[in-house]
Amino acid sequence: MRKVYLSFICFFLLLSIAACSTGSNGNSGSQEGAVADKLVTLRVAWWGGQLRHDYTMKVIELYEKENPNINIEAEFSNWDDYWKNLAPMAAANQLPDIIQMDTAYLPQYGKKGLLEDLTKYIDNGTINVGFIDENKISGGKIGGELYGFNLGSNVLSVITNDEMIKSAGVKLDDTTWTWKDFENVAVAVQKSTGEYGTNGMNPPDVFFPYYLRTQGERFYKEDGTGLAYSDDKLFADYFKKQLRLVDAKAFPTPDVQSQVKGLEDDFIVNGKAAMTWNWSNQYLGFAQLTDSSLSIKLPPEQEGKSALFLKPSMYFSIPKSSEQKEEAAEFIDFFVNNIEANKLLKGERGVPVSSKVIRAIKPGLTEDEIKIFDYVEKVSKNISKADAHDPLGSGEVMKALKAVSEQILFKEISPEEGARKFRKQAEEILGRN
Repeated sequence: MRKVYLSFICFFLLLSIAACSTGSNGNSGSQEGAVADKLVTLRVAWWGGQLRHDYTMKVIELYEKENPNINIEAEFSNWDDYWKNLAPMAAANQLPDIIQMDTAYLPQYGKKGLLEDLTKYIDNGTINVGFIDENKISGGKIGGELYGFNLGSNVLSVITNDEMIKSAGVKLDDTTWTWKDFENVAVAVQKSTGEYGTNGMNPPDVFFPYYLRTQGERFYKEDGTGLAYSDDKLFADYFKKQLRLVDAKAFPTPDVQSQVKGLEDDFIVNGKAAMTWNWSNQYLGFAQLTDSSLSIKLPPEQEGKSALFLKPSMYFSIPKSSEQKEEAAEFIDFFVNNIEANKLLKGERGVPVSSKVIRAIKPGLTEDEIKIFDYVEKVSKNISKADAHDPLGSGEVMKALKAVSEQILFKEISPEEGARKFRKQAEEILGRN
């Protein structure tokens, strides 16, 4: 009987050893293995054009191949539809596990308690920041909590169709050109080609603040309680420039501009404009969608005031409502640190934040892709501090600015009336802070 009992004990021990061995070699059998074997579905949402969609899907396929227990459901749309869809999901506590987040909306979602603080995933090593500068991470922080992880660095740029500008008989020196030069180039192109000289510089909440920076001013107060600039003449002058271009048919009216839903529709892609104001990462999409020769140039009057700044292109955030936060953090780590993934992304969401990734992928980039990396590197030598995060209520301010700018460009109100109207609305909204 004792022999039988000892035999049973030995058999049990052999089974235990075999199980432990399987756990060590096959990454299963232990608590860690149980997590690895768990089938997990992650919902990942982003906005963008077809190019971003294609690149992101390739990265998702690579991730699923390397992590067979992960299934990723992609939720993709253009900018306008993205935020329209996200709001009701937030209200219903049904946000995707990973959401692409913009600087303008990060405070709104973060301060309402909808987003997870990602600091813990850096501290426990899930997201590796060994080759990422702290300045590139801090842009996603609000009140000491990291609500968004930066996916790339961007800089404002003017993308040009060199053939159209050359045919207009004008020269464009982007290191020294002024706002007046910008107007002259746009009008000359229209007279020469019959097409727009520039796109509609939409949304105004991006380009009007840049204009203010070239004048040594800022858009929001640092504490978010009001507008920082006090002279409404700056507002009026900015829109008078645009009205002159509208009158010269060198600038599209808002109804025409509203037809542009993605990169595929942009005027420069279709040969309908010689210049388009956009973020540097957008250059690649434009270059790949047209046979025309395009360049990426500095905006007017950037040098004297160091008006440009490095902007986090966008973030990945994890909602508090997600039940797969650890797995979501692992995907973010893969997205920013995996070299093969970034060879697929090609800096489409901005120049990668990891210095190791930049060194690894740059030799394999195309000429157009290298232009973006070189542009961001060049601008980095003459930049100023980025503005603080957009304050609470900035979404309402954006809508107000857009509405007023349309009224001005349709000549329903004067630029001076628009300046007063916008200030009243913006100060009322921001005054709640």
